[in-house]
Amino acid sequence: MERDGKMDVPLDVSNGGYAVRLDVIEGPSGRRLRSDEERVRIAAESLLPGVRVADVARRHGTTRWQVYDWRKRLRDGRLALPESVATAPGFAALVVEEPARPQTARCAIEIVVGDVVIRAAPGFDEEHLSRVIRAVRVSV
Repeated sequence: MERDGKMDVPLDVSNGGYAVRLDVIEGPSGRRLRSDEERVRIAAESLLPGVRVADVARRHGTTRWQVYDWRKRLRDGRLALPESVATAPGFAALVVEEPARPQTARCAIEIVVGDVVIRAAPGFDEEHLSRVIRAVRVSV
């Protein structure tokens, strides 16, 4: 084998410029032909709320750019929903509203000491209220 004068590494070519070693890789080339139904299914999966396109692409062995292209084709009408996908039952998003909070009872007592306002609800402990008022008076 000849050595490269610039990097001092062996070159894997003969003096004639032809390759000395040739590796043949068998198996699928990585290029996969997908049906329109499969493309639509993958694009529709990527449109679900909270789903990342990169995760969908990785799961199906494709690139995210292909998924974006399929989504665009689906939007433009160039990729039509097959009958099996269009009539398949789907799920609607469930939205649960929080129940309205009951309004709190208005305070029965409002005491202003200087620039401090003390509000007490009905049934508030009187001894505790008097201690709070004394503490506010001392601090003001």
